[in-house]
Amino acid sequence: MILCGISDEAGNTLASQIQATRELGWKHLEMRNVVVDGFAKGNFHDIPEAAFERAVEELDTAGIRVLCFASTIGNWAKKIEDPFEITIAEVERAIPRIQRVGARFVRIMSYKVRESDDQMEEERFRRLREVVNRFREAGIQPVHENCMNYGGMSWQHAERLLENVPGLQWVFDTANPVFNLDRSKPEPRPRQDPWEFWTHVRDASVHIHVKDARWNTEKNDADYTFPGEGDGAVERILRDAFSRGYDAGISIEPHMVAVFHDANAAAQDDALRANYVEYGQRLQALIQRLQRD
Repeated sequence: MILCGISDEAGNTLASQIQATRELGWKHLEMRNVVVDGFAKGNFHDIPEAAFERAVEELDTAGIRVLCFASTIGNWAKKIEDPFEITIAEVERAIPRIQRVGARFVRIMSYKVRESDDQMEEERFRRLREVVNRFREAGIQPVHENCMNYGGMSWQHAERLLENVPGLQWVFDTANPVFNLDRSKPEPRPRQDPWEFWTHVRDASVHIHVKDARWNTEKNDADYTFPGEGDGAVERILRDAFSRGYDAGISIEPHMVAVFHDANAAAQDDALRANYVEYGQRLQALIQRLQRD
């Protein structure tokens, strides 16, 4: 089993991300957004080449490997009506970088949910088949996350996606169902059930994002918690995964520290890193208890 975390949850700067990984005694990161000294913040597949090479050098020096690229490909900010060339360009930028660091997975999504009843399913399936084929031909496994996208609308949508996109596998996020509506049901739609969703994608799940939350009706948003303290069924899902022989990646995504606009960027990184380290320690304790039981 490989424990890691989504990089920018440990701080904006690469230095903070490396420090948090070392404090936990871990050897891997799931790279998402990063600030490399002298360059603007960006996703690991979008930062300038010079920034990427510097990041690779610093990660190598620290003895930290990249398990997964948490890419922006087809994510909740991308519309299915956008030109497909945008997606293909992202894929082509990502492939050599993923190969350069030897990452096993690339996280992708299936585009923003449309307000219309017509979700343009066939176009989504067509695009993702092309994306998956390109990555797999390059020796990289794409994993789809159940987030605010077509595949995260319900477990039924996830199953249709997996059925129509050969070679696609899953990264299951434990807390995303807590705040996502179940769009397989009529209005007024309930929130999704994390355990129910898991049972329908677990056979395709080769990576897990541990996040936990409770839905706060008053503020119409989620309150994020330490693992096992929310409604994400974290303990139940991990127990089930281990009982089924799961020994792949588990990546933390605390989401508990608000990213604030502060002139003191170091203070923000300190807060993110401290929370990330505590979150990782709590997850390790939870896993050890589950493996003893």
